[in-house]
Amino acid sequence: MPNEMIDIMTSLTALMQEETLRLRGQERALDLSQLAGAKARLVGRLEEMLARRNRHHPEWAEQMDGDTRDRLTECLADLRVASTANASILERQIDLSMEMMTAIANEARRLAGNRAYTYGAQGDLAKMDLATPISFNTEY
Repeated sequence: MPNEMIDIMTSLTALMQEETLRLRGQERALDLSQLAGAKARLVGRLEEMLARRNRHHPEWAEQMDGDTRDRLTECLADLRVASTANASILERQIDLSMEMMTAIANEARRLAGNRAYTYGAQGDLAKMDLATPISFNTEY
């Protein structure tokens, strides 16, 4: 079981490193969907394997031989480094996407002039910006 975990973690590390490199190269996020799917499947498989092993054989980690423990520790360290770099660049990509969507929505709202005025309960006049539909590739 530790050898299978090591294989999965090694594959996951390689996927994260590739995704990070491709994102740094300004590759379109749509082109990375297969990597993200593979990454999610590996993480799911690893979580399932660990949960099952911890449930049925909670002492499995203490029963490993020294070489396997060293390989697992090294693999975990590599995975930590790769996942930290991957998480950082993905977070930045998400922030950029949100900033871009906000800017597009604000500009569309400004150009459309969708503003409504309503009277409040005390007779005051309030302005409301109505949502402007935004479409990409003719889909809302």
